[in-house]
Amino acid sequence: MIPLSFYLGLAALLFSIGLYGVMTHKNGIRMIMCIELMLNSANLNLVAFSSYTNTLDGQVFALFSIALAAAEAAVGFAIFMAIYRMHDNINLDELNILRW
Repeated sequence: MIPLSFYLGLAALLFSIGLYGVMTHKNGIRMIMCIELMLNSANLNLVAFSSYTNTLDGQVFALFSIALAAAEAAVGFAIFMAIYRMHDNINLDELNILRW
């Protein structure tokens, strides 16, 4: 059986890659992908602890988190497609349509 520390290390690595991507990328699609990577690392932690404690609680929370991530991605992509149709660009540094 794989030790819990390996799962936690992998989840920390995935979260770090996602955080780096969110902080450095300017493209909206890439930012959503990095946020999804961060959510998947949290799901990995939930499932790992669920397996470690022999309960289903973590797996149920991971299932809800996956559903939430799918809804977030759908709404985010719809907003980015609307912005792309208006400006032909999804560079978040150049957009100011959501400001007052």
